[in-house]
Amino acid sequence: MRKLYLIGIGAGNPEYITVQAIKALNLVDVFFFMDKGKAKQDLVNLRKQICERYIEKTSYRVVEADDPVRDTTISDYTTRVELWHRQRALVYEEMIAQQLEENQCGGFLVWGDPSLYDSTLRVIEHIIACGRLCFEFEVIPGITSIQVLAARHKISLNGIGESIVITTGRQLSAGLSGTAERTIVMLDGQCSFNSLLDEELDIFWGAYLGMEEEILLSGKLSEIAGMIEKVRHEKRQRNGWIMDTYLLSKPNRAAQARVPRTGTSCDHNDL
Repeated sequence: MRKLYLIGIGAGNPEYITVQAIKALNLVDVFFFMDKGKAKQDLVNLRKQICERYIEKTSYRVVEADDPVRDTTISDYTTRVELWHRQRALVYEEMIAQQLEENQCGGFLVWGDPSLYDSTLRVIEHIIACGRLCFEFEVIPGITSIQVLAARHKISLNGIGESIVITTGRQLSAGLSGTAERTIVMLDGQCSFNSLLDEELDIFWGAYLGMEEEILLSGKLSEIAGMIEKVRHEKRQRNGWIMDTYLLSKPNRAAQARVPRTGTSCDHNDL
């Protein structure tokens, strides 16, 4: 029977690959990559570099397919994403059926971890539910941008006995959760933190985490929100894409974790 590995490859640095992931990479006969266009070719190239770096055999193959484009005419976000998942499922199903033999292993290299804000696992489950294609699959966890953000800023994600919320910019625009002391935000293309400038908050922000272009900014949200938005816009225009993550915290809860940073880090006074 065919077998698929959904392999978390971390947040951008090839050295974030786990030993378990390396072992799985070396079991894969065919890797399936989704082409998101020229602007995001860097993401495909990184996956290829990881394969070249860690796979000992040379007989593996890479199969690429065009990633379906989300229908922006659909106003409801959930409906739009679910349709995109179904379209992706058809592409995945065709690739697996045509390119993977019954006794072979296929692999999807997932940015970060397959369980957190990634569609691959849901798409695979959709294919299984359709019942047209039989295969086994295994999920290999990866290092997320959240973990890298905390490591690069040298902070703890949670205070003693405190809780944290992981959410998106779309949800943040409705306000902070009242059930958690700290908030981690992913997928915020609209800089929704601007809706919280009246709040007394610190922000720990990072983009291209783990990569050569990594950017780190931290400080009072009300003071550096404009700078973050400017840097984010400039980098996206230059590179064609950006991935960023940030943590919001009350000053008295985050100050105890703040320490001087070195390397590629930069404080807002440095820009």
